[in-house]
Amino acid sequence: MRLRNLVFCLLMVIGTAAIPAVGVNIDIEIAPPRARTEVVPPSRSGYVWTPGYWRWEGRRHVWVPGHWMRERPGYYWVPERWVSKNGRHQFEPGRWERRQEDRERRHEERDRRR
Repeated sequence: MRLRNLVFCLLMVIGTAAIPAVGVNIDIEIAPPRARTEVVPPSRSGYVWTPGYWRWEGRRHVWVPGHWMRERPGYYWVPERWVSKNGRHQFEPGRWERRQEDRERRHEERDRRR
């Protein structure tokens, strides 16, 4: 009986761990409130400020405050945002995007190698 309970618990943990890997689109009819005004602290070397945003938690919007995030050289942070279309509101998660000049330099290097 104990072994069966242990196996069951392990399967539950493994199954739960796989859930965050699945992408979830949030598309709702309730618009988020206006963004809160945040005082951005003084800059920190090696970090970028990501502004706060409204996160949907099943039945309501919850404010997630801004915070410092370690920078990625050659990239810039695109913050989380809500996009409104046809009376619905879709959440777009924040993401890192490569800087244009780095893209161009990589293409030039690739062309030189040819």
